[in-house]
Amino acid sequence: MDADAQPQHTPISDVGEFGLIAHLRDTLGPPDANDEALVMGISDDAAVYRVGDGQVHVVTTDTLLEGIHFDRSFVPLEHLGFKALSANVSDVVAMNARPRYATISLGIPEHVSVEMMRTLYEGVHQACEAYDMRVIGGDTTGAHGLSLTVTVIGAAAEEDIVYRGGAQVGDKLCVTGDLGASYAGLKVLLEQRKQLQDAGDDFQPDLEGHDYVIRRHLAPPAQLQTIKHWAEAGVQPHALIDISDGLASEVHHICQSSETGAQLYAPALPLHPGTRNAATLFGEDVDTYALFGGEDYELLFALPEDDLQALDATTYTVIGDVTPPDDGVQIQQPTGENIGLQPGGFDHFDAPDDA
Repeated sequence: MDADAQPQHTPISDVGEFGLIAHLRDTLGPPDANDEALVMGISDDAAVYRVGDGQVHVVTTDTLLEGIHFDRSFVPLEHLGFKALSANVSDVVAMNARPRYATISLGIPEHVSVEMMRTLYEGVHQACEAYDMRVIGGDTTGAHGLSLTVTVIGAAAEEDIVYRGGAQVGDKLCVTGDLGASYAGLKVLLEQRKQLQDAGDDFQPDLEGHDYVIRRHLAPPAQLQTIKHWAEAGVQPHALIDISDGLASEVHHICQSSETGAQLYAPALPLHPGTRNAATLFGEDVDTYALFGGEDYELLFALPEDDLQALDATTYTVIGDVTPPDDGVQIQQPTGENIGLQPGGFDHFDAPDDA
């Protein structure tokens, strides 16, 4: 090696979150071909491994960091505890599996009290009750800022697992619930924080009309009931992913894994009136909230149109079609114009707009 050569230094922001994951996966090398227990490793919402008798476990881990993922000036600790579980349960549900157990590792700064941590765990307890699961362990350590790392283990029959990569040309692309509300709630809360900083003790919060979007940001539910409904109806999607980084990003994940394209229709995107009101308040395009906002924790799925007849029509919205790969990912505007849709969405290594 040349003594004068400098080691290469590539900023992570140059490759982004998913580019970094690709580098790490490459460093680890391919999975052991002789490991018959491993079904899915790094490349889907969660890892899947066999436990015998046709059953599998589904495992996912997420970290929430103060100052990056949440701001305690407007995020109640009880809501934070609930959301930390929901984010991981959503990944398990996105494999068409049901959560069973969780472990939680906490980084706790000096100024956080026992009472505050009990409040945090009230939210964790509420999530466990909602998702019929239990916390079975974890770790605690001192830290400069509050952090939560949650691992959730789910279970399912192997034949019931659904991956990102199963979409077929001709399938309908559908979403549960509505989109963009979490981002709308975040925008409202950030604006209120700014007004507090400007006005000080004279500040009077004004959250009227924003209850829905704020709730969707602070305590978004994972869509466990949806996959239960599918099981009762005897329906299994060809491809499935949860909407954590924004619809545009998730559509690209499905298309990349399935080797397909997609045609979306902007007028079909399901939007709550509260989300529209927030976008109007900030003078922004509400479709941007739906496509790039993230943290909705709804489900995006692909399945044949005939299978939709077995589902409750109020539980999903058809937003597009799966197309041949050469078509790329397109979105049709209300004017009829078709434009290419870039992935976008939340990236953990982008510089934040708000400190």
